[in-house]
Amino acid sequence: MEIKTIMNMQPTTVHRNDPLSGALQIMHDLKINGIPVVDEQKKLVGFIVKADIYRFLSISGHYESCPIDWAMSKDVITATPNESIKEVAARLRLNDIIAMPIVEEQKVAGLVTVEDIVDYYIGL
Repeated sequence: MEIKTIMNMQPTTVHRNDPLSGALQIMHDLKINGIPVVDEQKKLVGFIVKADIYRFLSISGHYESCPIDWAMSKDVITATPNESIKEVAARLRLNDIIAMPIVEEQKVAGLVTVEDIVDYYIGL
């Protein structure tokens, strides 16, 4: 089965100049752990997770003013919509990551998380 059958096809995205505090608030509100970072053309340029943000919390003043670009992962591991769920699950595990943007023509087409894969395999 292809990953496109279980991916979130309308993931929330942020921009590299958005504040870290805003990204963390979105994650809190949506109960998610990571967000694709896109440019003005909606092309993937990075990925930000809560752990990236928490690194900056200990530096006073940084959290409110620091843009996402400073903390995001820029070498993002991705998948395409036609890859199998098993292939994507293996890549998530191999790279010890919690979520993976699904990219088509360099643009975010969806997002799949570890939870999505577990839900699929246990039948939820």
